[in-house]
Amino acid sequence: MYNNVKLEKGLYNLSGKSFTAALEELDPSNSYAGTSLEGLDAFERQLRRYNIKVSGSDCDTVDRFFTSTETAVLFPEYVTRCIRKGFDETVLSSICAVKTVCESGQYLGCDLDDSNGYLPTSEGQTLSTASISEGSDAVVLQKFGKLINASYEAVRRQRLDVFGIMLKSIGVRLANAVVKKSIEVLVDDAMTISTDALTYEDLADLYGCFECFDMTTVIASPAVASKIVAMQQLIETRADADGKIILPFGSELIKSSAVDDGTIIGIDKNFALEFITSTDLVMETDKLIERQLDQITVSITCGFKKISPYAVSVLTIGD
Repeated sequence: MYNNVKLEKGLYNLSGKSFTAALEELDPSNSYAGTSLEGLDAFERQLRRYNIKVSGSDCDTVDRFFTSTETAVLFPEYVTRCIRKGFDETVLSSICAVKTVCESGQYLGCDLDDSNGYLPTSEGQTLSTASISEGSDAVVLQKFGKLINASYEAVRRQRLDVFGIMLKSIGVRLANAVVKKSIEVLVDDAMTISTDALTYEDLADLYGCFECFDMTTVIASPAVASKIVAMQQLIETRADADGKIILPFGSELIKSSAVDDGTIIGIDKNFALEFITSTDLVMETDKLIERQLDQITVSITCGFKKISPYAVSVLTIGD
């Protein structure tokens, strides 16, 4: 049971396992089906065990994690989860078809050549071919990160919900830096149309570039996205229940500062982009456990690979 789990910092250093995965092995969640703890994962059960409240009107302060050596072990996972929550709630989840974990700093993967037409074939004729082969150009994974300076004395009395939001905002901005790389990959060698001044007809033309795939997503800078939603043809457009702006032809409009004001990208998010990472978010856990909050780094090593070139089209505006 969760009350008997021994918390120690070595749980962060098990090869191929996250802290939560290590906890789950010691305290499996499926053991709590039908109980009041159902729906909590192993980490959340440890918060319950030690009565650490990370939100709500009676939310604890940061120093609550440091009332014992065992509760201090939980602090790095709390920090990581807050940053990851910010990272995961960005546009990355809306533009990547699949996530691949790669153990090295370079990734070949596979290339798809499906340029031959799909035509009827008479008896005895050879079928046209589509080729899937080992990638010819390796994707070199890059490290994105941030150095966080925060003395323990400065934050020890800060409420955990406010501290968590600060960490979440770091995750959002870290993800935005990663998104810039994804945009570079999407735009590279993509089918492109152009216009001198953006109109609704130009968006319809971009939609028409997709023959076999759907344009599920339109990505534009905040300035261009605001011009799109202000178009007369979109006057009846409303956000859906999740707050997403859906264009009249069914595409979700996403604004991202990673896109410049002269570019609009249309993709089929189910076929366009592969997200490759060699690590989850990496934190310096030992320092956090020892309350050495100055000079803490958070980083992720990742890259992107276009899956199908037919699932991406670009509209350029102006020169």
